[in-house]
Amino acid sequence: RPRLPEMEQLALALLRKVGVRMLVIDELHNVLAGNSVNRREFLNLLRFLGNELRIPLVGVGTRDAYLAIRSDDQLENRFEPMMLPVWEANDDCCSLLASFAASLPLRRPSPIATLDMARYLLTRSEGTIGELAHLLMAAAIVAVESGEEAINHRTLSMAC
Repeated sequence: RPRLPEMEQLALALLRKVGVRMLVIDELHNVLAGNSVNRREFLNLLRFLGNELRIPLVGVGTRDAYLAIRSDDQLENRFEPMMLPVWEANDDCCSLLASFAASLPLRRPSPIATLDMARYLLTRSEGTIGELAHLLMAAAIVAVESGEEAINHRTLSMAC
């Protein structure tokens, strides 16, 4: 099994080879789930990659992601926290819902891109896109399993 320094060098070589210009780390808050040794190794790896590749690092996650980064002074200076607003029931949200509906492999159209449905969905998902996606996926599964083949109030009420 390769040791950590060997894996770091391999990651560095691969990232250089493909010409990475920005490194985005999603679900960064999950670093807090590891023990202190694993957290430190991961944060050291981020710092190492940022230094060696001289590329921007973008961390995405919950508020806990910032807590994870704050535990490393050098990394904290490289990240500028930005809070994303929760979604509101408006035309942009309806457009997002239409995109979700179009991407789901259901046989019937899902009437979810309305302001009424947006308000309902945003209430259920607390306005976050991750929770919204989870809810719509669960409703799509219910729609397929029930033979409904569309997301509607009935399939949504049976989901989650």
